[in-house]
Amino acid sequence: MSTSQYVLSGLPDSTIDRSRVRLLYVTHAKYSTEWNSTLHTHACAELFFITGGNGRFQVQQEVFPVAINDLVVVNTGVPHTETSQNGSPMEYVVLGVEGLEAITGIDGFALIHLLPGWEEMSAYLRLMVQEARGGQAGCGAVCQDLLEIILLRLLRREDFAISPLPAGPRSSRECAQVRRYIDNHFKENMNLEQLAARVHVNKYYLAHAFKKEYNTSPISYLIARRIQESRFLLTETDHTLSQIAQILGFSSLSYFSQTFRRQEGVSPLEYRRRSRRGPRPG
Repeated sequence: MSTSQYVLSGLPDSTIDRSRVRLLYVTHAKYSTEWNSTLHTHACAELFFITGGNGRFQVQQEVFPVAINDLVVVNTGVPHTETSQNGSPMEYVVLGVEGLEAITGIDGFALIHLLPGWEEMSAYLRLMVQEARGGQAGCGAVCQDLLEIILLRLLRREDFAISPLPAGPRSSRECAQVRRYIDNHFKENMNLEQLAARVHVNKYYLAHAFKKEYNTSPISYLIARRIQESRFLLTETDHTLSQIAQILGFSSLSYFSQTFRRQEGVSPLEYRRRSRRGPRPG
C-alpha cells in the first residue's frame, strides 16, 4: 500500500477576510431576445465568468470582445453592460461580492483570460450555481466557501490582485481606495480629475475629503510617494536624474529636481553623494 500525507499546519492563512468579503448573489445568464443591454452600476464588485459563446463588454466608454474562459472584474459603482454576438449566444455566471475591489486601471475593471485552470474554475462555478438554485440548508455557507476558493485560486495568478474595502463612512472608503491606487500606480500619469472619476465623486469633494482624512491633498500624496521612491533609486541604482524623473512620471528633470529640493532640503545629486559616502553596508 502506498500512502501520501500532506501536513497543512504552518501553511499561510487565508488572505480573504470572511467577516467583510461576502457573496451577495449568484447569477447565471444566457443571451435571449429579451436581453436588456444598458449601462448600469452595482453597490458591490461583480465577477463575470464567460462560460459560453462570444460577446462584447462595455465598461464606461471602453468596449472590448469577450469569449468563453474570460473573466471580467468590475469594481463597485463602475458603469458597465454586455451584449452577445449573433450566432454565438453568450452565457456567463456573475458573482456579486461585497467588501473587495480588484486592483485595476483607472477605468475600474480587469479582463483576465483563464487558461490554464478553466476546467477547475468552471467546476466551482457549476457547483455554486447548483447550490444557489437548490436553496437547501447550508447553501449560503457552501457558496461562500466556494467564493473563497475561487478568489484564492485567482490570487495565485500574477495578473490578478484584490484589496479589501475598508469599513467606515463612504468618504473614508473612497479616500482609502484613492490612496491604495496611488500607492500601486504612482509612476503613472494621473491627475485629480482622473482619481475622482475612479471613485465616482466630484474632484473638489475628493480633495476636501482626502485632506480631512490624511492631512494632505491627493496630488501632494502622489508627489510624496514619487519622492520616496526617488530616494531609493538615487541610493541603490546608477540611473541618471533624467531616467529617474522619467521612471517616476515627473514631467521634466527640472520639475523633479525642484520638487526633490523642496521636500528634502538638498538637490537629488547632493542626496546621492551623501548617501554614498563611506563604505556601503553589505
